[in-house]
Amino acid sequence: MLDIRAIRENPAAIKERLATRHDGSADLIDEVLACDETRRKAETEKQQLQSQRKQTSKEIGALRAQGEDSSAIEAAVKKIGEAIKALDESSATAEARQTELLLRIPNLPHEACPVGDNEEANPEIRTWGSKPEIADPKDHVQLAEALGLISFEDATRISGSGFSVYRGAGAKLQRALIQFLLDTQSGEHGYEEVNVPLLVKRECMVGTTQLPKFEEDMYGFDNGELFLVPTAEVPVTNLYRETILAEDQLPLKMTAHTACFRREAGSAGRDNKGIIRMHQFDKIELVQIVHPDHSFAALEELTGHAEAILQKLGLHYRTIELCTGDLGFGSAKTYDIEVWAPGQGKYLEVSSCSCFRDYQARRMKLRFKDAEGNNTFCHTLNGSGTALPRLLVALLEQYQQPDGSINLPEPLVPYFGTKTIA
Repeated sequence: MLDIRAIRENPAAIKERLATRHDGSADLIDEVLACDETRRKAETEKQQLQSQRKQTSKEIGALRAQGEDSSAIEAAVKKIGEAIKALDESSATAEARQTELLLRIPNLPHEACPVGDNEEANPEIRTWGSKPEIADPKDHVQLAEALGLISFEDATRISGSGFSVYRGAGAKLQRALIQFLLDTQSGEHGYEEVNVPLLVKRECMVGTTQLPKFEEDMYGFDNGELFLVPTAEVPVTNLYRETILAEDQLPLKMTAHTACFRREAGSAGRDNKGIIRMHQFDKIELVQIVHPDHSFAALEELTGHAEAILQKLGLHYRTIELCTGDLGFGSAKTYDIEVWAPGQGKYLEVSSCSCFRDYQARRMKLRFKDAEGNNTFCHTLNGSGTALPRLLVALLEQYQQPDGSINLPEPLVPYFGTKTIA
């Protein structure tokens, strides 16, 4: 969440930056400040009354020691106590509302973030490789079903729409990709591999910004106290919630493979063909926890680690930077990596790499002790390294052969065992 002190000290600048998101969040700042003023005023008045009550209580003791009547002063002390209780209630109400508002206000876009209304304003930063020349390309559904790699019919029968069953070479290819991705990120890029639970507490979802904003997209249980993970970002980043790290522990770099679960509420009308948009899918996540001075350099590094996967696999892609109107709720700066899918005739997002500054760390109380001995909020980053379904889509579609077979890129052969799927 945003720092209330920064809002208090320069509300106009905060509003100006939030306004570039075009989501109405800037309109909440005045109410945040009103709650803050009410809370601080109540606390000041409470301290004054506590001091007054303490002094008056001493007078009661003196009167009683002299055998004099203290009932009038006792009545006054009682009224002071009632006034303090009322101030406590007022302060608690204002604080609760202030916290609720802060949890619903998105992060400030980075100062250099391109300003725009929506995805149409996202600038292309770079491309790698070139589009393969394929005459009349088939899409991944046609290819996978013809080769017996994926059964949508089986998945629908046992789970409903938005799921898939990988069979035979399809299941083997999925396993090969997971192993290849983990080995690359841990062995070559220095990430610690972690294996984390798929169910997390509500406070963990709040910490990484999925809640309360996106609760309708999540699979919740136990009256909203437990959730299936929508991404490994949640359990991995929260490994250090409510922790004070030593400065020399930074940076922390972790990678994890998990299944991810999303209701995809509000996605009606979007491209749901095949495995492009699923309720359950696998993903390799990259998480970094870094010193505030290094977070945007870390974003460039992390994005490069995600891009390296596509380069190793020889897949044409492009990298774009999200404009202010398309920026994720908790992000200050984001690069999306989009891989080319010939059968779709378009690019598909396969990784989103974001720097959150201290936005997540404040929500989960993740700090480090700096050289001066101060407890300072860390900066957090994450990105997909990468998501499996759309990577598989691009792999099948870019490497399809005229006879319907798939020639796998060389780095995958040791994991899969053969060069060709036919």
